[in-house]
Amino acid sequence: MKLGVLYSGGKDSNYSMFLAKQKGNEIACLITLLSENPDSYMFQTPSVNQTKKQAKVLDIPLITVQTSGVKEEELEDLKKAIKQAIKKYEIDGIVTGAVRSVYQASRIKNICNDLGIECINPIWQKNQLELLHELLAEGFEVLIVGVGAYPLDETWLGRKIDEKFISEMQVLQEKYQINPSGEGGEFESFVLYSPLFKKRLRVKSREIMGSGNAWRMEVEVE
Repeated sequence: MKLGVLYSGGKDSNYSMFLAKQKGNEIACLITLLSENPDSYMFQTPSVNQTKKQAKVLDIPLITVQTSGVKEEELEDLKKAIKQAIKKYEIDGIVTGAVRSVYQASRIKNICNDLGIECINPIWQKNQLELLHELLAEGFEVLIVGVGAYPLDETWLGRKIDEKFISEMQVLQEKYQINPSGEGGEFESFVLYSPLFKKRLRVKSREIMGSGNAWRMEVEVE
C-alpha cells in the first residue's frame, strides 16, 4: 500500500513507519501537525518543528499543517492534512504511532473511515518495555525532549533511551504505574537516527523550559 505517516519526530511514529516499511509498504509522505497548544491532546509539541530535518534525511516529502491545538477542533486540522496527502500523494492509508491511547487511535480511525482509507497501527497494544528494547535492537537513537509526570523532572531531558533508561523506567512503572514508553504523556522523544535515515542527526543547540514535573527541550538539529 501507499501510505502516509502521522509524524511527530518521536520514537513511536518513526518505529511504526519502520515496521510498515518492513511489511513492503511504500511510504509516500509524512504528515506533521504544528500545534500552538503545548498541552495538545493529540499532538507532540517539543521539538516538532525539527521534523523537516528528519524528513530530509529520510528523503520523504513532508506535509505540515498549523493547528491551534484546541481539543477536538484540532481533529479538523488533522483531517485537512490527511486530505492533502490523499490528493497530492494518492495514499491508501495512514500509519500511526498509537500504543495504548484509545483517545488518539479512535479519532484517527474515524477520520480514516470518513475519508475511505486504511488506518494502520503497527505498535498498538505492544508491551511497552519490549517496544523500548526493540528500538535499541534495531539501532534507533532516541532523545528525551519532554517530561510531564512525577517523578520525572528536567534531569531527564537530553537523555537517550538505552538499557539504563529502560531499567529505570521499569522501576518507575512498578512504583508509580506510569507507562514506560511514555504513552500517557510521561515523556516525549525525538529520533536522531533510525535505520531509514540516510545520515545521523546531531543536536546543534537546545533550549530548556518548564517547572516542577513539566519540562520541555527545544532542539535544533543538523
